[in-house]
Amino acid sequence: MLPDLKLVIRLQEIDNRLAELAREIASLPKHVAEIEKKLLSHERKLEADRAALAANQKERKRCEAEIQVQEQKISKLKDQMLQAKTNEVYRAFQNEIEFCQKEIRKFEDRILEMMGESEALEKNVKAAEAALKTEKAQVETEKQQARARTAADEASSREFLKERAAIVAAITPATYQRYERARKARRGIGVVEAVDGRCTGCNLAMRLQFYQDVKKGDQVLACECCQRILYYNPPAPVEDLAAEAPAVPQ
Repeated sequence: MLPDLKLVIRLQEIDNRLAELAREIASLPKHVAEIEKKLLSHERKLEADRAALAANQKERKRCEAEIQVQEQKISKLKDQMLQAKTNEVYRAFQNEIEFCQKEIRKFEDRILEMMGESEALEKNVKAAEAALKTEKAQVETEKQQARARTAADEASSREFLKERAAIVAAITPATYQRYERARKARRGIGVVEAVDGRCTGCNLAMRLQFYQDVKKGDQVLACECCQRILYYNPPAPVEDLAAEAPAVPQ
């Protein structure tokens, strides 16, 4: 095979790998942002649960304070009732005491209701705190892995770029320019294999003589349709395949 063809095939392999690395490097910050966004959502949910629990406790304390106020009223009313001069005044004090007692029962019922809600809220908060602690550790691990992966990808990219520069320096300028034109016009693919008389890039059937010229590999030829550089990869000889096959036990 013509040296330029070998070089341009390797160049395509490098460019493919560089594109993969670039996509991965670009995707890692997005992945980190997504998991951090999810974590923030869970943190806000926990804050909301804590706020609900705090509001519940505040409401219970208010109800307890109201009960104390009503009990104090009852105590004063009872003292005043002992000094009542008429039955009407006595009954008025009784009515006020009954009203205060009803208020106390109302606040007691509310406290019981709030206690039931508080149990569920406390369970939610404890479960969310435990889950959030685990999630934070997982997020930090993923962030560290992403940073390490990015560093490794960047190091690999630098090595590939060095090899690419060496190939560009060694390849014939005309071949390199042809490759670059095809690559930029064909979504990054400037070199493709010719298989069974067809270009694997655009699936065009080649003229017989043109396909024979491609198979010789002694010149740089491009597909007449998509303009990608073509190369032919001959099948391995039968004896080579036989040598690679595992021995059958006797």
